[in-house]
Amino acid sequence: MACVAGCGAHAGCRPERDGGRSGGAQAGRAPRRADARRLEHAVREEELPRNVARNVKLNPPRHRRFEPLTADEARRFLKAARQDKLRALWELALRAGLRRGELLGLTWADLDPAAGTLNIRRSLQHNPAGGLTLFPTKTRAAERRIALPATCLAALEQHRQEQERQRTTAGAGWRKNGLIFATCVGTPLDPSDIARRFTGLLEQAAIRRVRFHDLPHTCATLLLEQGVQLVTINQLTDVLRDGDDPEEPPMATVPPN
Repeated sequence: MACVAGCGAHAGCRPERDGGRSGGAQAGRAPRRADARRLEHAVREEELPRNVARNVKLNPPRHRRFEPLTADEARRFLKAARQDKLRALWELALRAGLRRGELLGLTWADLDPAAGTLNIRRSLQHNPAGGLTLFPTKTRAAERRIALPATCLAALEQHRQEQERQRTTAGAGWRKNGLIFATCVGTPLDPSDIARRFTGLLEQAAIRRVRFHDLPHTCATLLLEQGVQLVTINQLTDVLRDGDDPEEPPMATVPPN
C-alpha cells in the first residue's frame, strides 16, 4: 500500500528537512541568546569590563497579518485535495478551523462518529531536542469539543479505512500511537512536511501562497459569509487567539520514528 508522500517514515520518502521550524522569530532569537551567553561568560572571565548588550533594547517582532483564502479559493483548494491521501486533514482545517498541530495531535479516541463530535486536547509540535512532542492545548478555551459537518465525518471514515489497510500491510512494524494522521507505519507526521504538502496543493490549485496558519481564519471567514454569529465562530475555531505556544510544558512524548 502506498504511503503518504513525504511521510518521513522511510528513507525513500523522507524529504529534505528545513531545519525544524521555519519561523523567523524563533530562528532570530537563538543567535541573540547565544551571543548574550558569550558576552556574560567573557565578563565573568574578566575578558570584558561589562556586557554592553544588556543596555540594548530590541523591538518586538512584527506579526504578519493573516491572509485567509476567499470562498472561491477554499473551494478550489478542497477540489485539488479531493484525491489527496490527507483529504480528511484538509477538510478539518478548512471546515472546522483546526490548527496544524491540533490536527496532527488527534487520536481516534478523540472522535465520536455516532455523536459527530471531535475533542481537541493536544497539539503535536517540534521540541527543542529536535523530535516531536504532544503538548496540551495552550488554554482551557482551546481544549474543546466541536461538532463536525457531514463532509468531515465522511472523509474521516474513508481515512480510517485507508489506515486500516496500511496497518495490515505494516504488520508488526505498525506503531500503536492511535494517531488519526500518521505515516504508513503509524508514526507521527512531521508538521514541516505538512506545510510543504500544503504549499504543493496551493500550487496545484493555482492559488496564491498563504500559510497553513491562515486556514483557521479562512474557516472563520467562510462562516461569517454564511451569517454565523461571531461569538459562535470564536467558540468553534478559537482562531482569534494566538497560535500554539511551543514553550508550553510537554504532556507526552511521542516515540521516535
